Amino acid sequence: MTDRPAFLVRPLDALARLRAYASLVRFSHTVFALPFALTGAMLAAVETPLTAARLGWIVAAMATARTAAMGFNRLADARSDALNPRTRNRELPRGRISRREAAALVAVSSVAFVAVTSRISALCLALSPVALGIVFWYSLAKRYTTWTQVFLGVALAVAPVGGWIAAGGGAGWEPWLLGIGTGTWVAGFDILYACQDIDFDRHHGLRSIPARFGVARALSISRAFHVITVGVLAALAWVAPLGPVYLAGVAGVAALLAYEQSLVRPGDLSRVKQAFDLNGYVGVLYCIATAMALHG
Repeated sequence: MTDRPAFLVRPLDALARLRAYASLVRFSHTVFALPFALTGAMLAAVETPLTAARLGWIVAAMATARTAAMGFNRLADARSDALNPRTRNRELPRGRISRREAAALVAVSSVAFVAVTSRISALCLALSPVALGIVFWYSLAKRYTTWTQVFLGVALAVAPVGGWIAAGGGAGWEPWLLGIGTGTWVAGFDILYACQDIDFDRHHGLRSIPARFGVARALSISRAFHVITVGVLAALAWVAPLGPVYLAGVAGVAALLAYEQSLVRPGDLSRVKQAFDLNGYVGVLYCIATAMALHG
């Protein structure tokens, strides 16, 4: 086996580093919150036209805020991730990325987020530290409260409300209903995901809904959250100028969530990852259905 040509080494190393950073912050999971942020912006655009430039700044704000939040989460959990068999191969425990590099990523992303919000509006700039505080708090919540998954829901509920504000939306029920729908959806699927770590969390004094209530009751709580999600998203059709196409999209979301819930049972957690991955389709389906309802 021959060595790589010298002119290829640096680009390939740079690509490997980029992949490591993307893996660290699970960049592919941006698809969870971004569609809801865009939906909030689209609903606000009914009254205030949304320019391509502002849309670009909204996407940039989402990407930088999420990168900062996930980087902070990995730093906060580095020690427990190294001890947990499920997570010990993540980038920080393996040493693929150092703590200093991760901290630098969080700092740069946070500064970039604030800078991006300054390009959107003075209100967004003023609220940017609040948004960062909310998304950072989730990473510490498991040390203090059972309701860790609810705090993740609150953190991601910021996305549609932020999208609404960034697009120039005024007073109205739309962002709050969308925020509640997003928050309960996220809390519901994160409860399923947390069931994998119930024994580890209990042994190491980490708090979560499954660790407190057990798998069976946690699944019931998760399902209740998803019922609320569907009900709140459906209620939005009576507040915003939406119609049958939108409600068909909500029905599709309900079917996906029902299937997701069917994959996880108290005595069988083998398909939790499959259930979790389904959520990538939920946001995309909902965003497309809303766009079609508004512009069809």
